Amino acid sequence: MALFRALFLALLAGAHAELPGCKIRVTSKALELVKQEGLRFLEQELENISIPDLRGREVGGQGRGLGGGGGALTLALTSQICPVLYHAGMVLLNSLLDTVPVRSSVDELVGIDYSLLKDPVASSNLDMDFRGAFFPLAEGNWSLPNQAVEPQLQEEERMVYVAFSEFFFDTAMESYFRAGALRLSLVGDKVPHDLDMLLRASYFGSIVLLSPAVIDSPLKLELRVTAPPRCTIKPSGTTISVTASVTIAMVPPNQPEVQLSSMIMDARLSAKMALRGKVLRTQLDLRRFRIYSNQSALESLAPRQAPPTCRPAMLQIGVMPLLNERTWHGVQIPLPEGIDFVREVVTNHVGFLTIGADLHFAKGLREVIEKNRPANARDVQATSAPPASTPASTAAV
Repeated sequence: MALFRALFLALLAGAHAELPGCKIRVTSKALELVKQEGLRFLEQELENISIPDLRGREVGGQGRGLGGGGGALTLALTSQICPVLYHAGMVLLNSLLDTVPVRSSVDELVGIDYSLLKDPVASSNLDMDFRGAFFPLAEGNWSLPNQAVEPQLQEEERMVYVAFSEFFFDTAMESYFRAGALRLSLVGDKVPHDLDMLLRASYFGSIVLLSPAVIDSPLKLELRVTAPPRCTIKPSGTTISVTASVTIAMVPPNQPEVQLSSMIMDARLSAKMALRGKVLRTQLDLRRFRIYSNQSALESLAPRQAPPTCRPAMLQIGVMPLLNERTWHGVQIPLPEGIDFVREVVTNHVGFLTIGADLHFAKGLREVIEKNRPANARDVQATSAPPASTPASTAAV
């Protein structure tokens, strides 16, 4: 009976387990690199230690084992070296780990949550599961249920592998949607010059029918995403599906605007991911789209709304650059300060993508630690020692 009860509880716990939106594998190659950097840092710390002159004690203590010079040497090592090792391992290196972003803002609208979902699994590699979810800063407790495929990491050739599921990108797009960022309004000089000329030429037949006071008025292009976009990841590539309303109007000064066209656009954008340093960036490109009538103030344009030649240009010239301006800022991957990705390779799978890369210490470990060292750390270092309940020689090891 106890066995069935334990099995039931395990299944119940598994049913409520949160799936990761991001996974990171640190391979043995990376662990060796970090180990070497850590040893180099400890060597630099030990160079700052001054050992007292023990020659007088050694003469009087020869032949008496640890009770003489040997004991003095042991005392010196315990009182000088062990506290330095303890301080480096327990205080200074922790300041390096504190630079890893866990829950932080991406920009003025959206934040990212990289909370660990469970303890890291250590074997020859170190595997970590992160929540990997964006959220609107104005709704800090908002969350989207993760129903995506769980990302998998099998590779070991590179130093680090990062996997992102569709959930990771879906939370980003829904967060920006909820924050009101997925809308665009260009009026007058904000409309790119080439697009302004193209729109006026495309709607020339309708514009000339307007009153003279309106003909030379500024143009307005308004785009509003009507539902959260969704991401689809396949081995062939990553696509973003978007539905938006598009409105084109004339805006005469001190008069009501005159709507030329109102349309609904269904678009599929291809998304190319890239790592730069430790920032994940996305480059969007228009793959295909469909525009159909919503409503029109001008009967002559009702059947087709925007002329066919105007539609792709309107998106490529007016919309895509502004979208890419935001997505290219990117989001930081949870790595300590001073460590960057290099020689990255992106691989698409069904429902998730992986990025394999090597590590590069853009800053020395000492430089990073010194920058993040607590204000009183130098004073503490001189008196730091292992807890009283723990032998100093053991704690140092």
